[in-house]
Amino acid sequence: MSSAEHAARPGLHNLTKRQLAGTLTGLLLTLFLAALDQTIVGTAMPRIIAQLNGFDRYPWVTTAYLLTSTIAVPIFAKLSDMYGRKWFFLAGTMLFVAASAFCGGAGQIPGIPGDGMAQLIVFRGIQGLGAGMIVGLLFTIIGDIFAPAERARFQGLFAAVWGLASIFGPTAGGWITDHWTWRWTFWVNLPVGVLAGLSILVEFPYFRPHGVRRQIDWSGVVTLIGGLIPLLLALTWVTTYGWGSARVESLFATAAVMLAGFLYAEHRAVEPLLPLGLFRHPVIAVSSVAVFLLGVGMFGVILYVPLFMQGVLGISATTSGSLLTPLLLAAVASSIAAGNIIARTGRYRIVAVAGAALAAVGMFLMVAMNGDTTYAEVIRNMIIVGLGIGVMQPIYTLAVQNVAPPAQMGAATASTQFFRSIGATVGVAVFGSLLISLYHARFNSSIPPGTPARALAPFNEPLMLVQIRPRLEAAFALYPGGTELLHKLLANVRVALLEGLHAIFLMGAILMTVAVVANLFLREVRLRKKGEVHAVEV
Repeated sequence: MSSAEHAARPGLHNLTKRQLAGTLTGLLLTLFLAALDQTIVGTAMPRIIAQLNGFDRYPWVTTAYLLTSTIAVPIFAKLSDMYGRKWFFLAGTMLFVAASAFCGGAGQIPGIPGDGMAQLIVFRGIQGLGAGMIVGLLFTIIGDIFAPAERARFQGLFAAVWGLASIFGPTAGGWITDHWTWRWTFWVNLPVGVLAGLSILVEFPYFRPHGVRRQIDWSGVVTLIGGLIPLLLALTWVTTYGWGSARVESLFATAAVMLAGFLYAEHRAVEPLLPLGLFRHPVIAVSSVAVFLLGVGMFGVILYVPLFMQGVLGISATTSGSLLTPLLLAAVASSIAAGNIIARTGRYRIVAVAGAALAAVGMFLMVAMNGDTTYAEVIRNMIIVGLGIGVMQPIYTLAVQNVAPPAQMGAATASTQFFRSIGATVGVAVFGSLLISLYHARFNSSIPPGTPARALAPFNEPLMLVQIRPRLEAAFALYPGGTELLHKLLANVRVALLEGLHAIFLMGAILMTVAVVANLFLREVRLRKKGEVHAVEV
């Protein structure tokens, strides 16, 4: 390939115009695939568990995916630093596609042990492994082909693709399930995934890293897996069993021991899985804290705003697929805008501070919401939060890549994905536990005297009340005074839910305020342009 064939694009590797177009097409399709899968399947899950008779194992479909994807991110990012990105990324894409095919066939594939639900859980775990390889390497590949001065624009574009997939996923999942079968929510991945894989295979060159030691940190791999599995399981089960249960406490203790072993192993490793020296750099340290706070706070809104609208305002569950559309559209728009602003100005600290401040303001407005809040006010608050979240999305990966040594680009980039994922898991656990405890305390204190215990059973799970309300109304109507009692209990539910949701939104607002302070300490290192060495070496 002659130099005249290269496109004049800043970055560590020059690609021809055709290679660049093909590579970006493959990356965008792959990211869209991974993002769409997380939302399109969620809509189909009620139909899936009904057909596979797996309600008692329902959480494991998500837990298996979460476990494997979180673990895969740092491991394969480090391996790509030593052996190159292309083949690991392709392997992750093909593994994701193959697992999607098996997920869609769960319960109908001869010769595979276990019932349909058990097969689906195993295949979702394998699919999560592929997704972790994809997400862990995708933004690193962007860092390989674009210098930071231009990279911001593209990272904003990729963050926008993720947001758009999150918007269309629930609607697409519902339509596919209703008109075809839930199995197509998985099989739809096949043609898109194959096209994405072919684009990467044909157009993305293989760049073999030079000057790196190729010694796998097996001790780090084992201790990281041994620490993350019990940690994520504990955070997943805490809403079911409580923080003080023996199961959760033993898992936390095991995770603490294994993660301490991981830190010890990384200090001694010749080529550590997650180089701890990276976190001595103030940009990487502050970005890790900020992205963790973003993960926690973001899920406090995304998971519980729909619950507020359905459980407190009484909005029909049939519209639940579009409840978050204003927030997600705002996030998409601000993510693209932030990327362009950073690309033009080279300034990212003030943008990060502004994004966290917007998110904090929006969450404080949510704290003030009550049963009299209008739908328009909720949309306003969601848009403000969405604008803030979208602004922050592309910043931390960009800031980290700008200062990370080339030999550790994969590990450094994966650290932002890793801490965001852990933050999201912590947020789900803490907020879910807080909501349930406050809800039960408030609801139990307002039960009308003489209410039979059997009538209270459905109210132990407030998240299901919207779906089962027609059945409740029919059942309570069979007894004298039943309809009046049901209305009193549902009114108590609204008050109890509101108390718990207020606490969640307040915690989210406080966390975003802390993120504002953290971003004030984010050192602004000038974004490098084509041909420049790293401005700051770790």
